[in-house]
Amino acid sequence: MDPTMVRIGEAVALHHGQGRRAAARLRFAEIWDEIDGELGDPLHVCVLAHSMADVQDDVRAELEWDRRALTAAARLTDERVAAAGVPISVAGLYPSLHLNLAECYRRLGELDPAREHLAAARAGIDALGDDDYGRLIRDGLERLTRQLLPG
Repeated sequence: MDPTMVRIGEAVALHHGQGRRAAARLRFAEIWDEIDGELGDPLHVCVLAHSMADVQDDVRAELEWDRRALTAAARLTDERVAAAGVPISVAGLYPSLHLNLAECYRRLGELDPAREHLAAARAGIDALGDDDYGRLIRDGLERLTRQLLPG
């Protein structure tokens, strides 16, 4: 297993498992510096930025981290993802990345870009498996669809 991915996972556990949001944010920031930020390995940049977005207090900061994650995903290959032991394809990352961006834009009241990212997330839904992760993303997409496309 990729040691940086393990450390990112440990920081995610600080947030989701222990409710230690500020501690997770600090750990993510340390790892971000160690990987040379946006110049780092695209997998590390993508996963770390995606996770860092979740611990932001300001929606605009969250949006910037989510944008970084999406940009890094465009540089990823399935081979790199598999080599790190990540059990999902690059295509399977996009629905979650776009869902998070759509949610940020919705919270900012910027509904056109929110709908664009929602459409992109929905277009990639077939890349998700029928597992807990896939169900989580599908549920989020259904909820956001109801909010952004009523009726």
